[in-house]
Amino acid sequence: WMLYHCCFRRVNEPPLDIGWIPYIGKAVEFGKDAHGFLLQQKKKFGDVFTILIAGKYMTFIMDPLMYPNIIKHGRQLDFHSFSDTMAPLVFGYPPVRSYRSPSLHEDIQRAFKLLQGDHLCALTESMMGNLMMLLRQQHLGLKPKVGSGWKTDDMYEFCSRIMFEATFNTLYGTPQDGGRHGAVEKLRRELFQFDSWFPLLVAGIPIGLLRQAKTSRNKLLKNLLPNRISSWSNRSQFISRRQELVEKVDVLTDMDRAAHHFAMLWASVANTIPACFWSMYNLVSHPDALRVVRQQIFDVLKLSGVEFSVDKDVTLSKDFLDKLLYLESAINESLRLSSASMNIRVAQEDFSLHLKNERSVKVRKDDIIVLYPQSLHMDPEVYEDPQMFQFDRYIQDNSGKSVFFKDGQKLKYYLMPFGSGSSMCPGRHFAINEIKQFLCLMLLYFDLELDLGQTRATVDSSRAGLGILFPSTNVRFRYRLQKNI
Repeated sequence: WMLYHCCFRRVNEPPLDIGWIPYIGKAVEFGKDAHGFLLQQKKKFGDVFTILIAGKYMTFIMDPLMYPNIIKHGRQLDFHSFSDTMAPLVFGYPPVRSYRSPSLHEDIQRAFKLLQGDHLCALTESMMGNLMMLLRQQHLGLKPKVGSGWKTDDMYEFCSRIMFEATFNTLYGTPQDGGRHGAVEKLRRELFQFDSWFPLLVAGIPIGLLRQAKTSRNKLLKNLLPNRISSWSNRSQFISRRQELVEKVDVLTDMDRAAHHFAMLWASVANTIPACFWSMYNLVSHPDALRVVRQQIFDVLKLSGVEFSVDKDVTLSKDFLDKLLYLESAINESLRLSSASMNIRVAQEDFSLHLKNERSVKVRKDDIIVLYPQSLHMDPEVYEDPQMFQFDRYIQDNSGKSVFFKDGQKLKYYLMPFGSGSSMCPGRHFAINEIKQFLCLMLLYFDLELDLGQTRATVDSSRAGLGILFPSTNVRFRYRLQKNI
């Protein structure tokens, strides 16, 4: 197959680089620094080229002006054929389309609507209550004493502990006694232990060869068995609906059903938590930005007639969150700087792929077409000083800014941390709301500072292609209750 691709290139096919190592191809170079590697390939081959990476022929489209034409090729370029193959291997359930329930795949896709629209308001309210409960119990105390002094913590761990438990409670519910899940911290650590093996699993390494990954996955599945989830109260409509759907399929075992829940739990936190960290870190490390964002939160509270006090719980609705333009811009800017996802489509047939103007290239059945938005997000022609955090980059004339240009042409897609078209994350609205809620509470109740003497945090590129990158080093920060409210 490699010889076929290499030696029998057809007229008008993209240039091909298979590297020197059979099967592996250019996977090592891509894994070290995906963005830098792709820029080098672009200089060598132009905006469209094919690379062999871990046995897969991947054609990268580097010009964002070509993105609309790629995304609209719904019939010839399909996302679900990739995800339907990859997800079962990673999370451990049988391929969905193989079940004796022909509508299951469509029913699962329809269930994602329970994360959007009017349903999002109920999720926002539930998430607000869970965040407030955790902050009150762990960091505010029943009767907080203003000015009681600084506390120090690792920022990523702080975000991870609170966001994981609040998200878990919001989606999967709480124990019937109304308390906290006793094993939630163990579950969190196990999930991120599994996540450390995720790049290898997606690359096609069988989980049987990764003993620690398999052990972590089995432990997680046992904590998400249907009888356990059924015993919890206040489950979200979304999880309840998914539970109903997998329960109807007789050929599934309880471990198969648990694997479906595990996949959804991973999807709900694996990228949201690092996105939350980077949003908080960028604000705290830019005090001027933090002041503007915090002031708008208080201003909107005042306009909404809400009297805020540190010794009282606050409720922030979705409508309230939607008014925080500076906060939303700061989050979008953090996503731009930390996102390194791949938008993947699989060619369903041999065909001519139209790019832009009169240009087209030939692609082969089963080849993978890739959009790599990090190259767009870091393009100095699209974003001035792309390495810099500018919290108000997405604001213009006191409203949201959505007009950006490349080669003098307006871009249809300028910010793509959640994918595009059929592969766009269906839970993106819930994720953004979660981050907004968490940051609002931190800025309302606490003074925040970075510990002195730390170098600027940088991204760890080992998860390149999979979503939001993690920080490469620990970040220490200080927090204390607000004094002047």
